Amino acid sequence: MLLEDSSRSTVPVRISESHFSVFPEFRGTSYADRYELFCERLVRERLYDSACLIMSERKSGLTGAYSEPNAELGFNAFVSSLLGRAYAFVEMKKTFPNPFD
Repeated sequence: MLLEDSSRSTVPVRISESHFSVFPEFRGTSYADRYELFCERLVRERLYDSACLIMSERKSGLTGAYSEPNAELGFNAFVSSLLGRAYAFVEMKKTFPNPFD
């Protein structure tokens, strides 16, 4: 996930609870904090194998500059996980070929 690194995404935002209650950990947090919590939960609850959260400013992002607010959700960790899954898939196909091919 790529999020713009700006004051609008990094300062705490107001919460409206008109339809449902908000989890306590989301109170007093910014959008960046919420995305980080969301990505962490996806991985820790094993809904996703890996996730990536990078932030980039509007202008410096055009040159490829970005930051990683959490190393666990960094680009290198994400790509390593993805490559590991791809390798495991290739090895599985070698061991268990599809009989219908």
